[in-house]
Amino acid sequence: MRYTTSVLALALAVSAAPAPIKRQDKPNLDLTVLKFADVLEQFEAGFYSAALAKFQESDFTAAGFVSSDIPVQQFTVIQGDEATHSTVLQSAIKTLGDTPITSCQFNFDSALTDVATMAATARVVENLGVAAYLGAAPLVSDPVILQDAGSILTVEARHQTVLNLLSGTGTSIPSAFDIGLTPSEVLAVASPFLSGPCDLGVPANPTLTITNTGTVTTGTTLTFQSDAINGSTDNFHCQMLIGGMPASISLPIDQCTVPPNVNGPVAIFITSDDQPLVNNVRDRATSQLVAGPTMAFIDIEPQMLGQMLRVTGSGTQASTTTQTISPDQASSVVASGSEPTSASSSGDSSSSTPDAGSVNNSGNGGGPVLTTGPNKDGSLTVNGWNVTQV
Repeated sequence: MRYTTSVLALALAVSAAPAPIKRQDKPNLDLTVLKFADVLEQFEAGFYSAALAKFQESDFTAAGFVSSDIPVQQFTVIQGDEATHSTVLQSAIKTLGDTPITSCQFNFDSALTDVATMAATARVVENLGVAAYLGAAPLVSDPVILQDAGSILTVEARHQTVLNLLSGTGTSIPSAFDIGLTPSEVLAVASPFLSGPCDLGVPANPTLTITNTGTVTTGTTLTFQSDAINGSTDNFHCQMLIGGMPASISLPIDQCTVPPNVNGPVAIFITSDDQPLVNNVRDRATSQLVAGPTMAFIDIEPQMLGQMLRVTGSGTQASTTTQTISPDQASSVVASGSEPTSASSSGDSSSSTPDAGSVNNSGNGGGPVLTTGPNKDGSLTVNGWNVTQV
């Protein structure tokens, strides 16, 4: 059955409608998808609410953020979006004559030990939202509901980009394609945060955990833990599913080493055979599945924009100095994205030392100057460099 009115738009209009909205019958699977999506939105909104309630400004700066205002602002906006998604989805479910699931409880304590852990988990949470909506698309029979879900998916993807940048090590858009996951696969990632029963009408895949400590990157041999892995693992394989690839990379479980040129989110499964998993939810085999997926972010292409927001590694902000350079040299700096090796007000090629008096880092605690704009003395600050107008 096709609707002439968007279900979500209808839900938004309920409070202003002059007459009662006529309920329309809907196949159970579509309602199941809407109810599942609503619980996922409750999960996401609850995560950000818990994070914002726990951490103080000093916690964010200690994690390397150049200003606590940057992550707090973004997490607040994202939390509001997720809460709005849930409110509208619940209204749509009620409009279609069913009852939303509101009994699920969440516990995020393991992800809120510090800001670094929270920010890393936020990337997984948002990537899970993208994967869930994308993977649910083949399950939805009504094209209008599909469009409504797509309108949420695009926002979830924007959230993912922001969180990739806030990581300080990630690529804003690491791949031309995203990964879709089935509801059972989504629950394999989310279920460790569920506190108590939460019946969503679909079973959860066995949970899988990566046990490596430190950064997971190219050349890292992964180790795993799962209640579903018992006894011999001689025939077990890890399957790395990457956006844009037709099938997973299949490796023996004891040789599960991250290959070169992998960048961004990876969904990792354990199977009892070596057959790669296809990269679509309709045809992906489940009979040989042992556990998973679990999500990992492989960051091999950090971008300057993210590094401007957050300094990672040492946990301290990098210091910077400024030099007085000519407008021509300033144009060269902006075009190349690199620091000049020499500068002078006359534009010649002779070297000069930084002018300590020209350092303009007020308002950032002595950290790097990341602004661009005019100064009171007539000069310009361009990406932290003081440019004298000549």
